[in-house]
Amino acid sequence: MGFTLDAEKVIHLPDLNFVQFCQKTYGLNRGVYNTVDSWFYQKGATDIADRRKRIIHFLDCVHHPVENGRLKFGHGGLASCLTLYWENYA
Repeated sequence: MGFTLDAEKVIHLPDLNFVQFCQKTYGLNRGVYNTVDSWFYQKGATDIADRRKRIIHFLDCVHHPVENGRLKFGHGGLASCLTLYWENYA
């Protein structure tokens, strides 16, 4: 993107740009992003701005190793992290 955005502006980016922000900042690939986005939606975060705030907060809370610039959760790790996050922050 070439410029710094504050969190309040990031959540209002077009979808592609928001995904690219997550990819660049957190090493999150599109498939994992889609899973996280869908998971929060199914949990009732239907407002896109609220959901994106939750996604960013979730990613800030996740302390998994980044391998080759990508966030790795391992088999079943993403679901476990999301559930734990929801239990602590919902």
